[in-house]
Amino acid sequence: MQDSGSRTRGTWRLAGFLLVLVAALGAQAEPPSYKLPGRQPDSREPWGAFLGKAAHLAIGRAYRVQHPTNRVFLDTVNLYDIVKEGKLGNPERLSEFVRRLRPDITDTRLLVLFELKPDNEASRGEGREQAGRYLAALNEAVEPDKKLTGGTGFEGALFLEFENGGALWQLSWRTPEPGVTLYRWSYRRKKPNASWKERAAQKAEELPREEIEQRGELAEQAIRAAYEGGERPKGFQGQVYLPGDCR
Repeated sequence: MQDSGSRTRGTWRLAGFLLVLVAALGAQAEPPSYKLPGRQPDSREPWGAFLGKAAHLAIGRAYRVQHPTNRVFLDTVNLYDIVKEGKLGNPERLSEFVRRLRPDITDTRLLVLFELKPDNEASRGEGREQAGRYLAALNEAVEPDKKLTGGTGFEGALFLEFENGGALWQLSWRTPEPGVTLYRWSYRRKKPNASWKERAAQKAEELPREEIEQRGELAEQAIRAAYEGGERPKGFQGQVYLPGDCR
């Protein structure tokens, strides 16, 4: 009996050791997202999540600038509050399951909605599905003359210049189908003593991973400061060229 118990305990200890080893090896195989500026040391967010948040911030603020007199709700506001504060209908008609959902952009004057996604086919399909779900939920709760649809015709771009002739990032977005706005980050190589417009005309390339790691936090902070009129983030020596500058 004692030998059997010892063998059982030994088997469990070995199994536990193997599970820890597999978990450690798996963690080492993942990208080192903890190094990304603005992330907590224990964060497990993927590399693209930071730029996704910066894109949502920029595109949402850009829409508000284009429609300054409209009532525009961004992704911090849920469906319940959109219906209530936008005076669209009775928010109590929303089920408990959907009332906390948060569309990326909802304009309750134009009665349109946009879902923001990275510019690829998989994300486009996901955006289509989400926009449709939000619209279906909202239109169950709003008055008959206040039905919402997917927005169209929303596009734009902005540039971040990190130093004279140095790194130049572009964020661009388009709305290829109702309710789905796709965004893309791109990069222009360094070209000393050239204007940002000359560099913007250069060939667009995929944003290098080392650029994301080095400047990701500054990008989000610089965009926020440009739209909200705050101070430039420490260490940012460049300029933000908003959509109005890029036309």
